[in-house]
Amino acid sequence: MKRGLILILSLLCCSIKTYGFDLVYPAEKKNCTTSDYAFFYGQAKNGESISINDSGVHIAPNGAFAYTFKLKDGENRIKLKSDYGVQFFKFYKTTPTQQELPTETFEPKKAFVNSDNTPLRSTPVDAGLNRIGHLFANTSIIINGSQGDFYRVLLSKDKEGWIKKESVTIDTLGLRNTAEFISMDSKRFKNAVIQTISFTNILPYTVEDSEKEIIFRVYNPELSEDSVYSINVPKPTKYTYKITSDCGKYTLKVKQIPEKISDITVVVDAGHGGSERGAIGCLRDEEKDINLKIATELSQELQKKGFNVVMTRECDGNISLDDRVQIAKDVDADIFISIHLNSIGGNTEMDIHKNRGTGIYYFNNNSKQLAEILEKTVSSASGTRKDGIHTASFAVVRPTDYVGVLVECAYMTNPFDSVLYRHSDFAKKTAKGITKGIIDFINSK
Repeated sequence: MKRGLILILSLLCCSIKTYGFDLVYPAEKKNCTTSDYAFFYGQAKNGESISINDSGVHIAPNGAFAYTFKLKDGENRIKLKSDYGVQFFKFYKTTPTQQELPTETFEPKKAFVNSDNTPLRSTPVDAGLNRIGHLFANTSIIINGSQGDFYRVLLSKDKEGWIKKESVTIDTLGLRNTAEFISMDSKRFKNAVIQTISFTNILPYTVEDSEKEIIFRVYNPELSEDSVYSINVPKPTKYTYKITSDCGKYTLKVKQIPEKISDITVVVDAGHGGSERGAIGCLRDEEKDINLKIATELSQELQKKGFNVVMTRECDGNISLDDRVQIAKDVDADIFISIHLNSIGGNTEMDIHKNRGTGIYYFNNNSKQLAEILEKTVSSASGTRKDGIHTASFAVVRPTDYVGVLVECAYMTNPFDSVLYRHSDFAKKTAKGITKGIIDFINSK
């Protein structure tokens, strides 16, 4: 009996010795990847030291650690060693072949756009900052070429765009006559300008947010390659704008954001939720939960200051990106704040001293000023490092109907940041910093 007890204790000790640290990522010991780096992160036990291929790994006071290892093409053997033993990982890196797609030119054809909000792009790439318009269903376009999954769209003799092939239907029956201009009208109100322009058909358009005005251009290449109709609307310092269409009648509304806090509606968006967990931290925290804590605190802080506040989610549930945007449009939001925590992608070398802190992301020019202010106020309030201001084509900040920013409050995968975001007052401090930033934005000239 005594000998058996000693054997059991020995086995338990071996088990503890073998599994000292909790490795969150990678989950498998054999991996195939096209990434440039192998990313390791997790939590060490108290006092445990860790090395990867004999390079020491920094461990935060709470045990969090993160490390990236540069991969070469082919097989990579990585040794992870701790005070409790050694584990080996294999990463097989393949380099994807990039084949340059040819551009085919053909005789112009008429086509129709299948659904609303279809991106018209400046390049045949289905990502990035290359959107030049969002076309309405039944928009009549002329296509004269293709590349890969895209058709080339003729706008004028000096302008072309690109649209996904799956987004259009070729008109083989000649269903519509050539569009004709009908009328143009302009109305000015205390806090808005509404400009309309009408045609007999729905036509493609682009919109440009220049330094001093919104430039809306409608193209009718079937009538003539020189048929371009422009509307130039001066813009206030703080503004939103939106474009609607009703059977060929376009309405461009440029609105000034109210000066009184009680007149301003802010939508607070807690990123992810439900089955969408978001990033997983070094200590296995789930981003969706921290996002909700910060968003809830932010809602309360904003309401204390007198803002009208709407949250996209108030519990741990699934909600689509389209639904988040629609909520903001339904309540005629002036400002949209999306709350997230950051992580590192596979093609990024992790530097625990640099890849940390608060980053602010925006897409449209009307949101840049708020992004610049928030980077300062959030970092100051929460104690995080400034991680910069960035443009990004995130679905929730793309609409021009509101001033929209996405706040990456800290890095889930940074050991230093894990100490901060796990602190009991981080959510409240961050919420206060965002609230101050919004108020400073409204009061700015």
